[in-house]
Amino acid sequence: ARLQHSRVWIVDPVDGTREYGEERADWAVHVGLAIDGVPTIGAVALPGHEDGIVLRTDQPRVVPPAPEKLRMVVSRTRPAPQAVAVAEALGAELVPMGSAGAKAMAVILGQADIYLHAGGQYEWDSCAPAAVALAHGLHASRIDGSPLIYNQEDTYMPDLLICRHEHADMVLGALAEIAAQAA
Repeated sequence: ARLQHSRVWIVDPVDGTREYGEERADWAVHVGLAIDGVPTIGAVALPGHEDGIVLRTDQPRVVPPAPEKLRMVVSRTRPAPQAVAVAEALGAELVPMGSAGAKAMAVILGQADIYLHAGGQYEWDSCAPAAVALAHGLHASRIDGSPLIYNQEDTYMPDLLICRHEHADMVLGALAEIAAQAA
């Protein structure tokens, strides 16, 4: 029935279940609204963060400037080979972290500059983080640069890129070059 609706709530009550169970800080709660497939409204709570903050689409913050050496946030348990290769190509430092929401919010909070994931996720893993990132003026797309489209019959989302707009072409170019070398 959800496929027949223009507006669909996509919720992940505990993103980063492993991190939550280990009593780590890098887990999140996601509430996102996709309108006609576009991640439009959302909130990502970081209850384990020292300030217990909630980042929202209706209250965008100024994203801190990037340092000279970029930082790429990756899975702490299984970093995607593409992300590692792009980090090497860009000379970026890898920052391991738990949940998708925590990683995306790390870019907004200035703790990282690029979040590239190619290991597969589901719509609930990225809808709210993508909506919040977009509201904060960041780039959010698939790793081929195509738009993120939600409320699909198959809820599997194979990849995700969240970064500052000024880094998007550089990251997408590095991904294309790595894919060409592998072919």
